Amino acid sequence: MGPEVGGRARRESARSREQVTPRDALRGALLAWYRAERRDLPWRRTRDPYAIWVSETMLQQTRVEAVIPYYERFLARFPDVAALATADLDDVLGLWAGLGYYSRARNLKRAAEQVASEHAGRLPEQTDALQRLPGVGRYTAGAIASIAFDRPAPIVDGNVARVLARICGLREPIESASVKARLWTEAERLAQGDAPGDLNQALMELGARVCVPGAPRCDVCPVSRWCQARAAGDAADLPRRLPKRAPKLVHAVAALVLRGGKALAVQRPEHGLLGGMWELPGGEVGARERGPAVLARVLGERTGLGVARVERAGALEYAFTHRDLRIHLYRCEAARGRVRLHGWDRHRWIAPGSLGRLPVGTVTRRALAALGVCALRRG
Repeated sequence: MGPEVGGRARRESARSREQVTPRDALRGALLAWYRAERRDLPWRRTRDPYAIWVSETMLQQTRVEAVIPYYERFLARFPDVAALATADLDDVLGLWAGLGYYSRARNLKRAAEQVASEHAGRLPEQTDALQRLPGVGRYTAGAIASIAFDRPAPIVDGNVARVLARICGLREPIESASVKARLWTEAERLAQGDAPGDLNQALMELGARVCVPGAPRCDVCPVSRWCQARAAGDAADLPRRLPKRAPKLVHAVAALVLRGGKALAVQRPEHGLLGGMWELPGGEVGARERGPAVLARVLGERTGLGVARVERAGALEYAFTHRDLRIHLYRCEAARGRVRLHGWDRHRWIAPGSLGRLPVGTVTRRALAALGVCALRRG
């Protein structure tokens, strides 16, 4: 090789190296790590947009380990958009019971109906069209578009936000508008390139397993060389958050109301907390209100029924996201008369042992177990 040819080869090699930007190198390291280390999760064995949509909906604010059995049961019962679109909402909520955040299930059902009627049963590929479906926000649209359709759409969830806040050294509260905008900008830049679905899943996987809250495992992180927080020595302190409000303590009563061997179950309105779920009749009370007279007053106001033979049956506590619930349980007999609901949509008189077969939330399931009428469990 002559001097001129050798010199040209060296210059071309140098230019080639210059074209590999830090972002390209970071993407390459993330993809290589993900392909070698990713967990074998059921939704990663498919490119079916519907299955991916179901998984991403279930995974919102819910641990992977909790989601897996629900995901598998849900797809076995509703294997495609058509099956979900034509399903009874009670059946959908019944399979969702125990997973929480029930608006996700209601929106999934409504969106399936919309996909069936407006898109011939096929999920759209574009993020803007996906975001017009009930319950599909920017994150879910980006996940479906990138993973199922290989489109360069960004995602930012809790894990991704933590990873990017540390890599970029963002020290303002993560809830601030400027930080949120920066996170989406960085995620969008990273999504540009080959395998955007794998890249997005790599960011989520890294946040779940390595770049964890409190004690990040920087020593095994595949992208630590590009991490500004690690270089500054404050990765464990990021992302910073605004102080949380103390949860409000709410007191309530609920009862197993019996008449003629049947128990009264009531269904919550479709919209709002635990929308569409069934529960025992009762309601919120003051912090110092206790006893049979209080229960009788609440049931009279909300069901129109008089009650007798009221017995205490214990209490239980449950923590929601923004409030703590302390619920006092009773058994009682209902007087004759028509049920006149206030605050619920429907009611049923049902065998006590069958109450748990209705779509009920975790609080009601625990109440039934405490009352000794239902020991059914959800996975």
